[in-house]
Amino acid sequence: MSSPNNSLLRYAWIVVALLWPVALLNYLDRQMLASMKFSVMQDIPDIGTDANWGKMLGQFKWVYAFFSPIGGYIADRFSRRYTICGSLFVWSAITWATGHVTTYDGLLLTRSLMGISEAFYIPAALSLIASIHLGETRSRAVGLHQMGIYTGVIVGGFSGYVADAGDFGWRFAFDACGIFGVLYAIPLLFLLRDAPKPANSIDAPAPSVWRSTRDLLTNGSFILLVLYFTLPALAGWVVRDWMPAILKQQFSIKQGPAGVAATSSWQMAAIIGALLGGWLADRWMPRNQRARIFISAIGMAMIVPAIFGVGNAGSLGVAIGFLALFGLGWGFFDGNNMPILCQIVRPELRATGYGIMNFVSISCGGFADWGFGILRDRQVPLNVTFSVFASAAILSIALVLLIRPRSNAT
Repeated sequence: MSSPNNSLLRYAWIVVALLWPVALLNYLDRQMLASMKFSVMQDIPDIGTDANWGKMLGQFKWVYAFFSPIGGYIADRFSRRYTICGSLFVWSAITWATGHVTTYDGLLLTRSLMGISEAFYIPAALSLIASIHLGETRSRAVGLHQMGIYTGVIVGGFSGYVADAGDFGWRFAFDACGIFGVLYAIPLLFLLRDAPKPANSIDAPAPSVWRSTRDLLTNGSFILLVLYFTLPALAGWVVRDWMPAILKQQFSIKQGPAGVAATSSWQMAAIIGALLGGWLADRWMPRNQRARIFISAIGMAMIVPAIFGVGNAGSLGVAIGFLALFGLGWGFFDGNNMPILCQIVRPELRATGYGIMNFVSISCGGFADWGFGILRDRQVPLNVTFSVFASAAILSIALVLLIRPRSNAT
């Protein structure tokens, strides 16, 4: 017979497997729009300009950002299981509805509603994984979950081909993904469970929203992590949302190949980075409690030259090479953010904390998307814009190295 610890560990990996397709959908439903930009703009002509397109991308992020701390608090205080399943069901229904809009205002509305519903997922999912996977497997488990996100972006990159196909089109892609998500939410509700409380835990009233916020915002290491989480995301969102259009225009290729080149290169590398970075962090942790911080900083050191390179690439091959380096570093960075958060805040504040991180990071990412669209309309050179992003990433390395983990973190 297996011991209770072995059974719990086995279920902990089952949780990652159950959430993996949800993570994929969470980003596939976002990435499709970026890869099908030209088809959508042709079909909905009142979008008009790149600035309007960037505003629409930003609108999603601002709404998503505002509701992320709310979603995190609900997950911490009530049930991560119900938060995850409800979020998946609602955003999938809205994904289906997106395939039926006919105006720019309608697109703004559905993207805003999707931002609300998707905001509840990531804080709840990562905090659930971190609560079930203790120190020895935490980085690997989070990294595997993030692989679902990267795969969703890769699959979304192929949606440009679907948009160009006469028998399908961009609306079909939204219909199919929406229906699949609604159907998957039903069995997930019965298969997923909230993490069991530790045997030595003491029942106490859940902290109020004001106390949770105060405890987090008076934690110096948490503030450093929020800034570290935000600065490289400025480039990350622009690369994710605009790179298909950039490659299409810079190198005169079609929408389908541009979407695949822009997403597959760095997301495939991010999968490798998440696996390798998670494994290195978990192996190093027994000897150094700052291991996850150091691994994340190494990833950021890869991201800096990659951002410079993408902005100055003179050929498609060079651009893809730098995007791959960006993705490798991103996997090191992304797979260790929640594990680092677990080292500096209490378990009952982790989903709320990640929600606040999302709030700041994605709010700024929305302005980056909107501002980038304006800069494109004004024909500002790419190398100038990406040099600013790289400078922000350099600053973030110094910030993460200042974080001090709690000695009794679990």
